Amino acid sequence: MRRLKQKRTYEVALTKAGLGPVAGVDEAGRGACCGPVTIAACILPERILPGLERLDDSKKLSPAARAQLEPIIKRRSLAWSVVHIEARDIDTFGIQHANVSGMRRAVAQLEVRPGYVLTDALRVPGIPSPQLPIVGGDTAARCIAAASILAKVSRDRLMEDLEERYPGYGLGNHMGYGTAAHQEAIAQMGATPEHRMSYRNVAGAHADFLARA
Repeated sequence: MRRLKQKRTYEVALTKAGLGPVAGVDEAGRGACCGPVTIAACILPERILPGLERLDDSKKLSPAARAQLEPIIKRRSLAWSVVHIEARDIDTFGIQHANVSGMRRAVAQLEVRPGYVLTDALRVPGIPSPQLPIVGGDTAARCIAAASILAKVSRDRLMEDLEERYPGYGLGNHMGYGTAAHQEAIAQMGATPEHRMSYRNVAGAHADFLARA
């Protein structure tokens, strides 16, 4: 299959086969221990879109580049959605369930019904449209890359808001991931309601806090 500019190969091929429009779905925050897991879905027109030449997996882009691309994606898209699954739901049902249910909800909330759904490696039961999980999808398919940026930027903003609500944890810097400084902050101040208490590192650090109290 010939690779097209702007990572449009999958979207163009599926649309030509009568399976469009094509939605991409991706998450941010799966590996964090504080805050939500955030899932985004996005449908882009199949044509080349000015301003999206640098579109790539959100993890490969700087915060400034992601912030620049996010409004362009929203403006150029046919439809997009963002869903946050909170820490208490992750603790109750597990991160895999949170991811899958969030992807279903994100697709369901699109204002345009997709004819096909591309996901980043994860098969999602319950989506009415046919789907294809792509390993490394956020670097292979433009719509998944766009979804990854929408999810990452939205979640980062939420974590910056949580930094103001819960100062001292550095949430606006590490974005809720389990850094050494984050672990030490939990051990010194205890876990917040936004921490995933089912995670061993959080539970252990919070136990250290309780032992000192």
